[in-house]
Amino acid sequence: MPVVASYCADFLKADMQHIYRQLSDLSRWEARVMTHRRDQAELFPWPEKKLRVLPKSVWRWPRRLWHRSVMGRPHLPPTLGEVKEFLYQVRRFEAQVLHIYFGHQAVRWLGVLQTCPVPVVVSFHGADVGVGVERAALREVFRHAALVLARSEALLEDLEAAGCPRGKLRLQRTGVPLEFWSPPAVPRLLPPAEEGWRFVQACRFVEKKGLMTTVRAFAEISRSFPGAELILIGDGPLASSLQALARSLGVADRVQFPGFLAPEAVRDILQSAHVFFHPSETPPDGNREGVPNSLLEAMATGLPVLATRHGGIPEAVTDGVSGYLVAERDAQALAAAALALLREPAQLAAMGSAARSAVMSTFERRAQTAVLEACYDEAAACSSQSNTASCTT
Repeated sequence: MPVVASYCADFLKADMQHIYRQLSDLSRWEARVMTHRRDQAELFPWPEKKLRVLPKSVWRWPRRLWHRSVMGRPHLPPTLGEVKEFLYQVRRFEAQVLHIYFGHQAVRWLGVLQTCPVPVVVSFHGADVGVGVERAALREVFRHAALVLARSEALLEDLEAAGCPRGKLRLQRTGVPLEFWSPPAVPRLLPPAEEGWRFVQACRFVEKKGLMTTVRAFAEISRSFPGAELILIGDGPLASSLQALARSLGVADRVQFPGFLAPEAVRDILQSAHVFFHPSETPPDGNREGVPNSLLEAMATGLPVLATRHGGIPEAVTDGVSGYLVAERDAQALAAAALALLREPAQLAAMGSAARSAVMSTFERRAQTAVLEACYDEAAACSSQSNTASCTT
């Protein structure tokens, strides 16, 4: 089979299950992995002969200090030796295509894109469109990449606005394994005994996920349904602030923080839940979502979604059909939507069914793997760096 050399700076972080699925699901192409840090090896096993951990320069710490304190640049560019080593490993893998995750890493490895002997595909997933990235450098990535992949239509629009030629842009959505993220074997009890409604959100605890809005909305919901509970799966810099907010609103005893969990444990919680929250918001740095993976996984288990009109979320959630969408940071509107849903259990069940159908039709795993492999086929037709223009037709 043809080989794609896939570069991930960290292989892989705990919340990057979707990248692991992309690599391991390939059937017509063989993925070889290049990384600078091997992480979560038990969670993400990979054959050693198909993995290269690239060495880091011994001068990286003094160079990083110089670039941050003197040059005022947060990202450290690689040395010429590091670029040569990167390209050597691409040749050693005998790859026909190089795939770089994500856009900000492509900016860092611009020297690789400029000199790579095979066509380069770059994936963008959200923040990497422009947060902390110089636009001129981003345009250079667009110029040298054979194809640029994005996970939502909204992200494609952002990339085009940033200067990427429309002809190089391809939509490649997250693929969800429907056989794993399945509805519960026994249908959810609607309404549950003693009004024990269970709400869930799963994500990294960062500003764009809208977790503060979730807690405020839940506090309002609990006034009408004191038996309700909220489970916030994940961790991150906002953990202590979220716990403090729950205490100040008097709902700390009904909000659980189990941390990051294995996929099987997350699935069990989703299957026992009734509603999924994901009120994403745009922080001051402009960091927007594509389509959150956890949202799609929750929908696949038959959960209706309460979310916001943000990024690519409306491409997955149809307002009034598979959930409700409200404005960003509007906890009152989110709570009102939840209360309306809880008072109509039949509608809640119908929305849950529509949510799974939406994932089946647009985000099914095998279909999105086929899209990715078709992108590799197209990129491979660009037989040299000077021929990348052929990918823009």
